Amino acid sequence: MRYSREHKQETHDRIVRKASVRLREKGAHGIGVADLMKEAGLTHGGFYAHFDSREALVIEAFAYAMDRSMEHWRKLTGEASPEKRLALITESYLSALHRDNPGHGCSIPALGAEIARESPKTRKAFAGKLDEMVEMMTDYIPNMPRKAARKQAIATLATMAGTMLLARIAGSSELSDEVLKAGRDSALDGAKREPKAATARKAKQN
Repeated sequence: MRYSREHKQETHDRIVRKASVRLREKGAHGIGVADLMKEAGLTHGGFYAHFDSREALVIEAFAYAMDRSMEHWRKLTGEASPEKRLALITESYLSALHRDNPGHGCSIPALGAEIARESPKTRKAFAGKLDEMVEMMTDYIPNMPRKAARKQAIATLATMAGTMLLARIAGSSELSDEVLKAGRDSALDGAKREPKAATARKAKQN
């Protein structure tokens, strides 16, 4: 039985969506192709009609997850003033809700350590999406030169992702909550401090 191009694309997208959740929940190697296809309502044998390899699926699923994270940020900050956008992202990211739902959260703390051990092709795809995320956060840091804003965006994202990783290691506990609060305070303080420092440097130069 031959399926239309539209049906094949819908099936392909469904596999990617399912995989993006399960990979974030169980890790890059925590679930096999057969189980992923079963969850998508398909047979193992149909996998290679959609993907050249398991690596190709991991790359697509990761990219999909990163895109969803950035879309969430856009919706979250859509009505906010420029100076409040980064704080909104930080508070949403470093929350118990995000900690307890890795399958629907950011891929960096969920898969980053594993991706770092994957092939150059997979790491390159991950790095490309990471750079998109950094650029988006840079756009949310107003009143600063672009280079300084990007530096602050990288520092903030690194703080957020590292905090979330440690919070998940600690589980749903007092320590985990303490880690979330400390990371949240640090990220917010850094975001507030750098514009003031940039203003002071500019005034000194003048």
